[in-house]
Amino acid sequence: MRTIQQLFDLTGKVAIVTGGGTHIGKAMTEALCEAGASVVIASRRGEMCRQVAEEIARKHPGRCVGTGCDAANEAQVNQLIEFACAQFGGVDILVNNAGGAPIKTNLPNASLDDFNRTIAINATATLLCSQAAARVMMKRGGGKIINVGSIYGVLGGIPALYVGTDMIPANIHYVAAKGAVVNMTRHLATTFGPHNIQVNCISPGGIARNQPAPFVERYLQRTPAGRMGTEEDLKGVTVLLASSASDWITGQNVMVDGGWTAW
Repeated sequence: MRTIQQLFDLTGKVAIVTGGGTHIGKAMTEALCEAGASVVIASRRGEMCRQVAEEIARKHPGRCVGTGCDAANEAQVNQLIEFACAQFGGVDILVNNAGGAPIKTNLPNASLDDFNRTIAINATATLLCSQAAARVMMKRGGGKIINVGSIYGVLGGIPALYVGTDMIPANIHYVAAKGAVVNMTRHLATTFGPHNIQVNCISPGGIARNQPAPFVERYLQRTPAGRMGTEEDLKGVTVLLASSASDWITGQNVMVDGGWTAW
């Protein structure tokens, strides 16, 4: 029987983190490196990814590199997989963290262009990266795919949170895209399960980033933990779902939200 240290050890594993150069993605990258994995971080901001990778590699020499990739572009995704294989010999872990909500309009005048772009960078990117990585994982005997959803992948937005601030409320584009990511997780899990590939989703709640005081006050009133999250709050669950400790966990959406969705 393996020890708990062995179950969580990622030594010798190769990971890709899309959108890995900032915020949650950077924290996930650091967590994977700290657990022993070699990591490729990628986003449309390739130079930034390279700089962040160099910073992380100073603590973990030779185990983090950055590159550019639009995760919603199939040719670039295939190049990313080839890059990871050339750098580290394969792909064992994929974190589909690329996403966002590049909106200019919201209901009742939502822009179709905004909607399509939001679906592309969240759901389409998850599809393209997952199937490209899975083709490599199948040859290696298995792997782990971690999607990044949101509390708004299972809930509607709450406009009242944003009253009196200049923040953009949760919108139909983002809610639809993250809802797609959450349910795609289940389908990917049932499809890739026979190939020993576990697929799960992490759905974060609100992360503290100097939001206006009225928003924070309202948010905390709805959060049992009494605080907003930090990037560090995502590190433990990332390593769990990337490691052998989760070999019998698949198709799940793990809410990391301080209890926001508990009531």
